[in-house]
Amino acid sequence: MRVFRGLCAAVVVAAGLVVPVQAASAVQRPAVGSEPVYDFAGAIRETVWVDVGRDGDGDGKPDRVAADIVRPAEPAAQGRKIPVIMDASPYYSSLGRGNESEFKTYDQQGRPVGFPLYYDNYFVPRGYAVVLVDLAGTNRSTGCVDVGGASDVQSAKKVVDWLNGRATGYSAKSGGSKVAASWSDGGVGMIGKSYDGTIANGVAATGVAGLKTIVPISAISSWYDYYRSDGASFGFDPDGLAETVETRNGGQDCSAQNTKLAKGATANGDFGPFWADRDYAAQAKNVHASVFVSHGVNDLNVKTINFGQWWDALAKAGVQRKIWLAQTGHVDPFDYRRTEWVDTLHQWFDHYLMGIDNGIEKQPMATVERQPDQWVDQSSYPAAGVKATTLRPHAGGTAGVGTLSTAATSGTASFTDNLDGSENGWAANPSATSPNRVVYSTGSLSAPLQVSGTSSITVTAAPSTSSARLSAMLVDYGPATIRNYSAGGEGIKTGTTETCWGSTAPGDDACYKVTSADTTNVGFTVISRGWADLANYRSLSKESPLTPGKPYTMTFRLATTDHVVPAGHTLALVIGGTDADFITGPAKGPKLTIDLAKTSVRIPLVGTAPAGPGAALPRTALSSVANRPQLDLR
Repeated sequence: MRVFRGLCAAVVVAAGLVVPVQAASAVQRPAVGSEPVYDFAGAIRETVWVDVGRDGDGDGKPDRVAADIVRPAEPAAQGRKIPVIMDASPYYSSLGRGNESEFKTYDQQGRPVGFPLYYDNYFVPRGYAVVLVDLAGTNRSTGCVDVGGASDVQSAKKVVDWLNGRATGYSAKSGGSKVAASWSDGGVGMIGKSYDGTIANGVAATGVAGLKTIVPISAISSWYDYYRSDGASFGFDPDGLAETVETRNGGQDCSAQNTKLAKGATANGDFGPFWADRDYAAQAKNVHASVFVSHGVNDLNVKTINFGQWWDALAKAGVQRKIWLAQTGHVDPFDYRRTEWVDTLHQWFDHYLMGIDNGIEKQPMATVERQPDQWVDQSSYPAAGVKATTLRPHAGGTAGVGTLSTAATSGTASFTDNLDGSENGWAANPSATSPNRVVYSTGSLSAPLQVSGTSSITVTAAPSTSSARLSAMLVDYGPATIRNYSAGGEGIKTGTTETCWGSTAPGDDACYKVTSADTTNVGFTVISRGWADLANYRSLSKESPLTPGKPYTMTFRLATTDHVVPAGHTLALVIGGTDADFITGPAKGPKLTIDLAKTSVRIPLVGTAPAGPGAALPRTALSSVANRPQLDLR
């Protein structure tokens, strides 16, 4: 069954399936806004190849990227120019886009017919052009991808330039006649999930004129933090991703470029020039576009430090911004809160691309999912009243198990890195001694504590060997129903009923399968985590040899989040060695001795943290989701 959505929010009831519209944080439709008045079936569909001024594949010819365009015919016929919504992606012929893995399709003459996702179906009838760009080296573009580097970013930036009359477009992949974007008003909004949203971040960081807004969904802000974490490696590298997205391209040889990727991303986890070239957060001062961020706080693919450092850098640059945070993993808001997302996105683009005064910029800055399908608005992110609070571990009566409070502390604690531990195993028996981790907790909270922002931990540890890894996590101990973010859908289930979002034309369907929350009951929830190579204690740019038995102090980041630990639950800090689900370990696992007096965790909290010891942790074994990360960057 298909349900066609009008301008108002709907409740779909079909074949026993009920999809409610959430009452909390409901979107109010603007009094004025773009309406679906243009003929989608009669829209102009064309491809323009834009010269990016590079020769990434070394064939002696400047690379050209394919920009597939769909735009309403009526405005141009009336002499009116229109804005553009752009999604630049490497996946249009390799892995596909969206929950249903859609690919671009073409007719026998090579003209674009099927545009993945709903952006064209929904927005073209409302007076927007939609432009889907193949990154260099993918699908019908020449050149090679460089996984977040200059080629990737220029692939999209040059299309923005072309839309503003500053770059040259052609009617063919090679040769052809020049084509001007005479129908474009120059205003561009970039959107996309994962790699696509990452490119939007990268283009915004160039400060390119004409880019009015970006909507990065589950996007990377620094490629280092996708592949590495404070000196530790996640065990996969950019050249593998490049080879994946270059399948089904025009046949160009990208082996030389991929060799450069392999050499640039050093295995030791050090931060160097290769990663600096792909650090958009460091260039946030150049951003002039407004930014609407969406991310799952349980995204173990594009880990949440990526939105956290981007958000903070944008704040320092004074960028106008908005954020949605879900309990999901690596999931598009269209698939966990469809009606509200499309309505909000509609208002966002209307305001920033069409100049419509609909008040979207005055709505609450943050919308956060507290429990599955239960949403709250916040006036700011991090939350109002947040305070960076330092908590310190205290030894208890059981070895390796103690308390966590703001009070000063002393003593030591030890554990051994067995190289195959994981966060769930470490957290499952919090009141028992473990040879492979230590755990410290606040005890049962008398009032809720909200963790809102990016935490960090400072650890002073003496390793028994010359190489060591550290892992740390914040845990909410207490029963809860959460989205099952480690399952295949990363917090959603896909049904069979479809809802339709905009107009349909032959070969370009506007209808998508309804999704619902995939939930599970847990005894504890890992709310933030981080990893480090102790050899990078002095600098992320260069390892320093470790002397066995000598203590070293290192500060590293824990994942950005927004989570409320309810009254009656316990907030705990767990420290271990190599978390085998995430990072690669040293050749031999060391024994690590922690100096508690020089170890602390700094957490952005709303609420009062305990000043002294609390009640003991639960003595029964607890369970949570299996946190092996999904590594499909789609």
